[in-house]
Amino acid sequence: MAETSQIQIRWLDHLRFQAEDAAGHTILLDTSEEHGGGTAFRPTDLLLVALAGCTGMDVISILQKKRQPVEGFEVVVRGQRAEEHPRKFLRLEVEYVVYGAEVDPAALERAIQLSVEKYCSVHANLAPGTEIAHRYRIVPAPEAR
Repeated sequence: MAETSQIQIRWLDHLRFQAEDAAGHTILLDTSEEHGGGTAFRPTDLLLVALAGCTGMDVISILQKKRQPVEGFEVVVRGQRAEEHPRKFLRLEVEYVVYGAEVDPAALERAIQLSVEKYCSVHANLAPGTEIAHRYRIVPAPEAR
């Protein structure tokens, strides 16, 4: 049987909402500052968060299974949107930043490939209508933030 997911959102004020999943986890949503908001994630940003989270979980899981010495890991997603409504994302760029001098680039490339082609359901939902590029960097040691 297919898995079913459900969320609900509740209007708080102006254009601000609170989303809740079946487990009771919550997150706030708002519009941009230019439209009177800016207090929480915009829905379109959450789409980027979903992609980064989905592929990030895949990649780090695969790297751990391959016993890669990862000291830190980040995923950055940049999106280019159309000017006209509905202002869909035309192009997304996913950058994987892996910290660890001994991480094998071939293992990282394979982990990204498996996420993109097999495991990441968010990518699978976005890819048919959106160009998605992937790149990675391996950084010898965690950079100071």
